Amino acid sequence: MEQLLSRRDLNFLLYDFLDAESLTNLPQFDEHNRESFNAFIDTAEKLAEKYFLSHNSKADQNEPHFDGSTITIIPEVKEALTQYSEAGFIAARHTFEDGGMQLPAVISSACQSFFFSANPSTAGYPFLTIAASNLIANFGTKVQKKQYLEQLLLGQSFGTMALTEPEVGSSLGDLSTSATLQEDGHYLIKGQKMFISGGDHDLSENIIHLVLARIQGAEQGVRGISLFIVPKFLVDGHLIDAKGTKTTRNDVALAGLIHKMGYKGTTSTVLNFGENDQCHGYLIGQPHHGLKYMFMMMNEARVGVGLGAAMIGYRGYLSSLEYAKNRPQGRLPSNKNPTSKPVMLIEHADIRRMLIAQKSYVEGSLALCLYASKLMDVAEASTDDDEKNNAAQLLDLLTPVVKSFPSSYGTKANDLAIQVLGGSGYTREYPVEQCYRDNRLNPIHEGTHGIQALDLLGRKLWLQNSQGFIQLQSLLKETLEEALSLSSLNKLAPIFNKAIEHLFKVTQHLGLALQNKGPDITLANASLYLDCFGKVVVSWLWLKQSIIAHHQLTHLKENADQESYLKGKCQAAEYFIRWELPEIHHPLTLLSEMDMTCYDMQEAWF
Repeated sequence: MEQLLSRRDLNFLLYDFLDAESLTNLPQFDEHNRESFNAFIDTAEKLAEKYFLSHNSKADQNEPHFDGSTITIIPEVKEALTQYSEAGFIAARHTFEDGGMQLPAVISSACQSFFFSANPSTAGYPFLTIAASNLIANFGTKVQKKQYLEQLLLGQSFGTMALTEPEVGSSLGDLSTSATLQEDGHYLIKGQKMFISGGDHDLSENIIHLVLARIQGAEQGVRGISLFIVPKFLVDGHLIDAKGTKTTRNDVALAGLIHKMGYKGTTSTVLNFGENDQCHGYLIGQPHHGLKYMFMMMNEARVGVGLGAAMIGYRGYLSSLEYAKNRPQGRLPSNKNPTSKPVMLIEHADIRRMLIAQKSYVEGSLALCLYASKLMDVAEASTDDDEKNNAAQLLDLLTPVVKSFPSSYGTKANDLAIQVLGGSGYTREYPVEQCYRDNRLNPIHEGTHGIQALDLLGRKLWLQNSQGFIQLQSLLKETLEEALSLSSLNKLAPIFNKAIEHLFKVTQHLGLALQNKGPDITLANASLYLDCFGKVVVSWLWLKQSIIAHHQLTHLKENADQESYLKGKCQAAEYFIRWELPEIHHPLTLLSEMDMTCYDMQEAWF
């Protein structure tokens, strides 16, 4: 069995569901075709299996060690990253002029899926580097691009995002890291950042930190935040020479490593900037607009976290499926003969329940992430302004869902995978316990579930007169009409219809409540809303996949394997819409009633 990802499933999502091949009609991607897309994916699959999967467990059991002066990381990590960089995956989405492959985001995400599944902690280093390179490419000056971008795209430098501070956490408006302007126009940075993934290591020649700080004298709150490039090593000429060669260590010091329950192969660091008052930083863009620039990197990272969560869930699902198919255990309830041959685990109804739940979660999550990636492509490369704007609005609306749904339900899939394996599930002899530990970090990475909920209900729904949400409503109803026209989906369409009507009604009610009762009360149960919203969106994607699968089954010639695959798609869609989607009605009722059970709980009562 495939260990990382079903290639048949990926092909279905890319070419049948998303029609990724149509992107080659856009000028930005017209030098590609389906064959070139598949060649990149083939390379990613081979590298992930050979260089990433092979040390996933070893990196987990031998996490980076800091002796006070040097970080030690197992050598397989650097070898894997060298192979990854030389294959061009860091530069995949950048233009040919910048040394990239000008690949659509949806194909790049398909490639990344294999690396996230094989070894999420090693894949974390280039993941952050890709986001950093995109930010500098979009907002950096010509000089900054020349100094840093080429090094990042080649993997000679790796990137980080340095936001969180020990006393601040997610409340970025309260950060205290300072930036003091110097006569030559650069800044001296002073402060401490923590939970900085990839913040220090010897895997690359240099590390480029993107640091949020407040220029001295700037106003408090998010409007006073600026963004700076802070390299680990300085170089000559404006402290950087023309080739970006490192010469001098900047005043960025590793204070210590943080040891987490998962992603153990990725260094998680506490960094001190300017202990000796000589930490040099270089402003990106305009002063006091740093959070706006950083949100590009953060939103890209949020989609990436969702994709990583989906793939860790997918890896656990495939592992538990293989175990269930090959592990004899017990007999069916109707069989009272103790001397009869035990059946395979997958013969038991409860095991199949747990497997189909996993399948619906992880394949639905992957569809969601790839759909978001295609929206990126359309928003970036379409030659039709209306199409570009519509894609950007829809992507903006869905980003909290893309981050949060896979993070929640990919982790639930991993929990079920452990349960399928029984006592073996929580041993190191099988990968599912590590999958769970790795994935449990993702509901917190890049903004907790609660932060995403506030973003969706408190802001994203209402942007630009709710044009993103109006678009989504239209798309949901369009798919509903198509499902209603198919007799094979007559059980699912009414369930979906009831769910979307309930969601629309509650959304309108909450919009009025924001105006009349204020955000504190209206947003108190925002996490419930995010979960309901996510289930509706994923049900929509499952319904769309089921429609495609039903049409293909109608025209399918004799092909038992493909028939089984398509029927599995339809059954997973039926499970999610019949079992998972109806669960939204109770929390939606709590939301519409503005239930204050949790909000009214007093500190002294705990």
